[in-house]
Amino acid sequence: VGMFAAMGYIMPEYFKFPGVLSPSTGLKYADIPNGLAAMSKMPAAGAWQIFLFMSFLECSLLRQDPKRAPGDFENVGNFGVPYAEGPQDPVVRKRSLNSELNNGRLAMVASIGMMAQNGYFGSTGPEMWLPGGAFENELGVQAPVGFFDPLGLSKDGDADVFYRRRCSEIKHGRVAMIAAMGYIVPEYVRFPGFCSTSASLKFADIPNGLAALGKLPTAALGQYVVFCGMLELYGAKQNPGDAPGKLSGAEEGFGPSYFGNLGLYRAAGISDPEKKKRGLNSELANGRLAMMAIIGMFFQDGLTGSAWGDWSLYTDSPLRAFESELGVTA
Repeated sequence: VGMFAAMGYIMPEYFKFPGVLSPSTGLKYADIPNGLAAMSKMPAAGAWQIFLFMSFLECSLLRQDPKRAPGDFENVGNFGVPYAEGPQDPVVRKRSLNSELNNGRLAMVASIGMMAQNGYFGSTGPEMWLPGGAFENELGVQAPVGFFDPLGLSKDGDADVFYRRRCSEIKHGRVAMIAAMGYIVPEYVRFPGFCSTSASLKFADIPNGLAALGKLPTAALGQYVVFCGMLELYGAKQNPGDAPGKLSGAEEGFGPSYFGNLGLYRAAGISDPEKKKRGLNSELANGRLAMMAIIGMFFQDGLTGSAWGDWSLYTDSPLRAFESELGVTA
């Protein structure tokens, strides 16, 4: 159903049946809008026809026999063709059934997303996913998605709100990039010596991932908070007059502190406008990826107790009993 629904959203954007859908009302196929709005145009008799047809399939041709595998209907063959022959090769059959499950899962998510966005925007087609806005020429608008604002948060064109959100996005992306590297590097390299001489805690004794929070002394956590607070309030502030993400510090007799290429203190920036744009776009894209990555790392670490989310360590999973079923794919 999800695959049919997804195709039903896409196809009418490019093709509709010719002729009349309901001669009694003079309603043509071309008069029916795409998406959820079609429900208000469809005659009640048409909706009942669809309901009765689905009930007929449920009770006859597509009735699930408890003695057969899920989705295996006696009189339906390959590609769902009635009374056709299915794949005979066991390997081909298994691959096809896995493909059907994967495509169905994707289609269920896709069709729900289409209906949600259709209901929100009241439209279908490309503008449903890529609505126009006042910030289409800003940094971060990159192919293949382009200007992506599915919730329409920037629809009002408020430049101050957009500036604040862009500053937050850049800051969170930078923190996420450092955090993601903080998960990866300790697997291969650790500082020598002691993290805390008073507690006799060596860097090598601190586990990777979330488990490190239980090993770090309270004073060390306090140092992190103080250092980050100092940067936020004093050493690396966002001046409202500067571009989002361009940080500067307080004036201390030697001129205000600033950060150049690669975030280096008092380093030169990129002078070439095209290279600068590409560098800033790369920072945004990498930050977005890192935000998704670190959340995935946290989740798998918390679930499995391993910084790398080793599935073999998650022995309490209720899914363990079904690891050999169809749909378990890499």
